This record gives sequence, structure tokens and C-alpha cells, in this order.
Amino acid sequence: MNVHPIMVGAFASNCFIAHNEQREALIIDPGDDADVIIQHVRREELSVAAILITHGHVDHVSALAAVHRAFPVPIAMHPVDADWAFSESNQMPPYYGVPDAPEQIERELSEGQTWTDIGYTYQVLELPGHSPGHVGFYFPEQHALFSGDVVFQGSVGRTDLPGGDGRVLTQSLKRLAELPDETIIYCGHGPSTTIRDEKRQNPYLSYVANRKP
Repeated sequence: MNVHPIMVGAFASNCFIAHNEQREALIIDPGDDADVIIQHVRREELSVAAILITHGHVDHVSALAAVHRAFPVPIAMHPVDADWAFSESNQMPPYYGVPDAPEQIERELSEGQTWTDIGYTYQVLELPGHSPGHVGFYFPEQHALFSGDVVFQGSVGRTDLPGGDGRVLTQSLKRLAELPDETIIYCGHGPSTTIRDEKRQNPYLSYVANRKP
């Protein structure tokens, strides 16, 4: 799997374009700068199969509607976050207003689902705490996790936004710590990392990984 990050928007969010050798692609978290995302897909002559959303915060969905109009493929998102992501509660003036809503969210994500797109099978992991309907997309055969804002290199997602919960986030981090060490974490902000490195150097993940039950 080829993964290309595109840094977008006022908060330097990562939009990921993942594609196979046949140039079939997934777009993950089109947070802003829709024209940049669309131009990249067209320049690389990719065929988009689906748009995956880790969570509903404005800096991860602001380009969703425009990208979906350009590539009318299924959108996958947890319904808990979809309920508020396109409302007035999800804006951060002066950087972001209310995100435009896509015409339809075809796939309502939930824990335990398994999907296959562009020849890759992945699991939906519910990882709340940063937002109530936050999910991760785990590709076991590719040793890859698109984690959204649950964990970053050396840090974790904030919990002081509406719907955030530090105790719940701790449980999500514990779950991530149980993934194979070689798993590559494609974070919602900042550089990619691995489960192994974060268990060693991230104080939050190290804590939950080493804490006795």
C-alpha cells in the first residue's frame, strides 16, 4: 500500500491518499484545501473507491463535501460524529466556519466492522476520547493504522473539546498499545510513527502499556 500525506488547513491536518498498484485509492480525512486534494488525485491518475473519516472535527471534514462532489464514492463515518460534524457546534472562528455537509454518508461505521476496498481488508476500531465517534482504520496485513487524532508522535489528542473525555481516551490508548509493535501509525497531525516507538517514547502510551491491570 502506497500512502501519501497531504498537509491541509490552518491546523496542519493530515489528509492521506492510500493507493494500490492499480492506482485505486482511498482518501482519508479530507480536512481542508479540497482543490489540493482533488488536483493530487487527478495528477496521479488515481481512481477513488471510498472516502474514510476518522472523526468529525472541523479540521478533518471541511473539504469532505467538495471532494465528494469531485469523486462521488461512498463516505464512511461513525454516526455519532456525523450527527454534529456539520452543525454550528463544529466551527473554530476565525479559522473555520460550519463545514458543508455531503449529500449522503453511505457507510455508518461501528466497532467490529470489516471492509475491503481496493483489495485491502481493514477493521474499524472505535477509539473515542478525542471525540465520541472517533474511529481508527486498521489494515493488519499492511501493518498500518490511520489513527486520526487519538495518538501522535510523542503525544495524544486533546480532550477539552466538546465530547472529549480523558478517561475514555485512556482506554482507547490501551487498545492501541495492544496492536503489533510493527504497526505504522498514520497520525492526524504530524509525522507517522509506530506502535513500538510510541510505547517507548510517548509517555501516555508507555503508561497504559506498562500499567498493571
